Formats: sequence, C-alpha cells, structure tokens
Amino acid sequence: MTSTHSAVFYRTDADYLRALVPFVVEGLAADEPVAVAVPEPRLRLLRDALGADADRVTFIDMYRAGRNPGRIIPTVLHRFADSHPDRHVRIIGGPVWAGRTPTEYPACAQHEALINLVFTGRRVTIACPYDSAGLDPLVVADARRTHPQLWDGHHRLASPDYDPHAVINAYNRALTFDNATAMRFRVASTGGIRAARTWATTHAERIGLGPARVADLELIVSELTTNSLLHGGGDCLLALHDHNGHLVCEVADAGHLANPLAGYLPATPGSLGGHGLLLVHQLADLVHTHRTPRGTTQYAFLALPAATTDRSPAPAT
Repeated sequence: MTSTHSAVFYRTDADYLRALVPFVVEGLAADEPVAVAVPEPRLRLLRDALGADADRVTFIDMYRAGRNPGRIIPTVLHRFADSHPDRHVRIIGGPVWAGRTPTEYPACAQHEALINLVFTGRRVTIACPYDSAGLDPLVVADARRTHPQLWDGHHRLASPDYDPHAVINAYNRALTFDNATAMRFRVASTGGIRAARTWATTHAERIGLGPARVADLELIVSELTTNSLLHGGGDCLLALHDHNGHLVCEVADAGHLANPLAGYLPATPGSLGGHGLLLVHQLADLVHTHRTPRGTTQYAFLALPAATTDRSPAPAT
C-alpha cells in the first residue's frame, strides 16, 4: 500500500468518532503504528473513545506541535513515519481548527497541499478531519482540492476537485502590514549580517520581546539573510513589523525559490547546509513565503508577550 491522504468531513462528535475510531482500530488490528495528531480537546475525545486501545497509539497535541503549520511535516508526520521505516503507518492529522486566524490559515492550506508531494510512494495513510459545520466554506472547499480522497459519512470517493498545486499557488501572496513602525535594513554582504542581527535584536528588546525569543530572532535573521546572500542575487532587504501582537521579520531578495518544499523536509543525515529554512520554521510561530520568478520574500512571525488572545480550539460539544 502506498500513501493515501484523505479529508474526513464531520458535523458532530458522533460523526467524528464514527469515522476515526474504526480507522485507528483497523490499523492496530493490522499491526500498523498509529499516531493521532489533533488539537485538544479532540485528542481527549478520541483517546477516551478508544479505551484500552489508546495505550497502543501515539497521541500528539496539534495545537502545540502544529502551531506553526510549517513544523507539521518534518516534526510530526515525517518523524512518525521515519520512526517505522519498514512498516505502513496510519496518522490522523488535524492542522485546521476554528481558532486559526486568517493570517495562519494560508500556511495550513499549503501544508495540506504539500503533504501530497512529500509522501508520494511512501507507505503512509493520513486522514485529516474537517468540521464541515463549523469551518468557513472556503476551508472546506480547499480541503476538497488538497486531498485526493474524501470521506463523508459512509461515502469514500476520489475528490473531483483535487488540485494541490492550485492551492499552493492561490496562497502564494505577498503580505501587507498596516502599521507605521516598519523598520528596514539593507544587507549587502556577509559582513552586514552581524549588524543586521544587532539592529533587529535591539529593536526586539526595546518592544519587550523576552531574552529567549530575542535569541530566536537573532538566529532567524542570520539564517534568512545568509540564504538571501547565497541564493538571492547578492543582497536583501530586512524589515521588522509590529502586526497583530507579533513581531514580523521580513527578508526580501531577488532570488527565485523554485522548490515549494524548501524548509518543510527534515534534514538528511550527514548533509551540509540547506537547513536554514527548516530551522526558521522550528523557531518561528508562523512562516509565510512569497515566491515569484523575480524574487522571494520570507516572513517569520514571533508572538509578543502582550499577545494574550486565546486562539486555542473551541471545546468539543
């Protein structure tokens, strides 16, 4: 069996369990490793419904592990599949929930589209639950485009709308920021990277970013500007924005990032270089990439301490 990627549409908790509990139990009966990566409280709902079988399942709180959708493929899906290299694995993955913001959602949609490219030929079955009653109709429509198979009640069918590349392209957009606090710094040589780091971290400290997150920002600036100097035409423009409770680090250059999977794949053992975007995804709360033939812009979001809005999933009813 090769990879299968399905959208599982549900409207109630009963629908959710009716579709996903048998998926898990069938996998366990076939001696297949099973992971459930969904946000609480859905995680608890499935664990309770599985009873004693839950002890044989790997549970991952997607609200924590997948806060940045760009981390999900390397650190959740790939990591679990790679830990069982000679076996077929089953994964329930829920990257989309009602608490996702409009800024986060495009990365979720692109993540779902990229899964199809990453796991081609792998012995992996991934089922992604979607609350068709509670999510925006656009989200449901995108799920039909990013999943080659659809489950709805007792019906399982090939998606007539399947077109993952269209979704990748649809959300390949430049971001705009409605604030007057943007700061810009041009990096034209490797010698300017240190000055760029100092400039960025000084600003971050001034606006209240904690020491650990300032250190993360320093690494993000270093990795993004280094990538730009090496692959982006010789220089880049670094900007900082205060946007909806986040400090956004923007790095723009004239290079074309052709590979949509850059930063989404785990590091190959023994390889040198090429891990900068992967590290940025691990450090940032959200990463967005805008790619054109004339240039590439990377946006890395870090939540500010004053950002106290609760964006956790709504409780299960």
